[in-house]
Amino acid sequence: MIRIANYINGQYQAPLTNSYIPNYNPSDGAIYGDIPDSDASDVQAAYKAAETAFPEWSTSTLEERSKIMLRIAELLDENLQKFAEAESKDNGKPVSLAKVVDIPRAASNFRFFGNAITQFSSESHESTGLNAVNFTLRQPIGVVGCISPWNLPLYLFTWKIAPAIAAGNCVVAKPSEVTPMTAYLLGEICTQAGLPEGVLNIVHGLGGSTGQAITEHPKIKAISFTGGTATGAHIARIAAPMFKKLSLELGGKNPNIIFADCDYDDMLQTTVRSSFANQGQICLCGSRIFVEASIYEKFKTDFVEKVNALKVGHPSKEDTNIGALVSKSHLEKVKSYIDIAKSENGKVLAGGEEVTVDGFENGYYLAPTVIEVSSDECRVNQEEIFGPVVTIMPFTSEDEVLQMANKVKYGLSATLWTNNLKRTMRMSQSLQAGIVWVNTWMMRDLRTPFGGVKESGVGREGGFEALRFFTEPKNVCIKY
Repeated sequence: MIRIANYINGQYQAPLTNSYIPNYNPSDGAIYGDIPDSDASDVQAAYKAAETAFPEWSTSTLEERSKIMLRIAELLDENLQKFAEAESKDNGKPVSLAKVVDIPRAASNFRFFGNAITQFSSESHESTGLNAVNFTLRQPIGVVGCISPWNLPLYLFTWKIAPAIAAGNCVVAKPSEVTPMTAYLLGEICTQAGLPEGVLNIVHGLGGSTGQAITEHPKIKAISFTGGTATGAHIARIAAPMFKKLSLELGGKNPNIIFADCDYDDMLQTTVRSSFANQGQICLCGSRIFVEASIYEKFKTDFVEKVNALKVGHPSKEDTNIGALVSKSHLEKVKSYIDIAKSENGKVLAGGEEVTVDGFENGYYLAPTVIEVSSDECRVNQEEIFGPVVTIMPFTSEDEVLQMANKVKYGLSATLWTNNLKRTMRMSQSLQAGIVWVNTWMMRDLRTPFGGVKESGVGREGGFEALRFFTEPKNVCIKY
């Protein structure tokens, strides 16, 4: 049994409540440890540590910050196997996926922002004829709150804290209580890299207590949150009247639009990945697949064949394509949507059933599921399922598919498969999404802005957008 501790002021500490909650292994359903059930007193202790550290950290040189962050990245690289195995055990994803995506990306987050902060420049404007010059200072906010989800635990945790500390802030952070292990291990890495005490504080616990305490703390001046839309709305209701800066990366119900003139083999292979990577538990997965009618039957046959060939298995096995879902409750939620689809006359073409893995019969496994629907207005096409479930349906015209693609409350990403340049430009401009991938999926350049429109969120993360969020601009005007 592994007992996790909070990381406050550079030290591992038991929760002041001395209360814990169980931590489950999704691959076998067993409790393998417990985590702090922290409350407002632990958040306050973390805040005080951050507040004390802020004056020195905020005035440290960019070179100092960069050196420490690059060292954190190196240590994550050196501990790749350890972190990948911890991520897999906590989340249920294949170790092979964590080794090539989650942990390398976490290291890249520190490496990118460690370099980016040295290139983050302010602006100046000469007021010609007025004998004056204006320049803009970009100053750290102070103590900020970062709350991350369970689907890409260390990947998204570091996506928030790296730009925050690079910009000179101190952080009170809460990882998901469902997947706390790699955030716990990160504390040791930060200490080893020489991050000063109090710059990063990691408080574990439930959203309704720990997350709530971070959100409503009167002196935590900004909140960066990734998670469900309902939780994001709750955070906004608390934080907005307190005039906190908010970055909310929320849900998605992303269209994958396939035209007949695409590079078919590349599209098919990528669409399998964009549908079921990380058990479909990525906010960017293309969960609504629209296929031009002239190739629909061929696509349906080929796609279902490839999906049925995916191996559901224990996350530690090298040949596992689909691991365990993150929790029992989430498995039940995803299964309920398969029942909803059937009640709405959806036709299950693949999967739709739980899978029993030999030796791990109590694990949370579900076969990758393909559902054919006849209307885009059904619930499984309108509501976020966040699991290994996709729908497919044909379309006949660009206008028709564009209307269906945009007819949801979300607007995070969209994928477009076509070799028609004019169509690419028209649809890229008309799709209501923060990210449009053309003839690819999940190709990320960390310099680019990331985020969504409508109920997919507020604000942008990534690149200089993140550094702008974690700083306050101040105009200085000098007459000479």
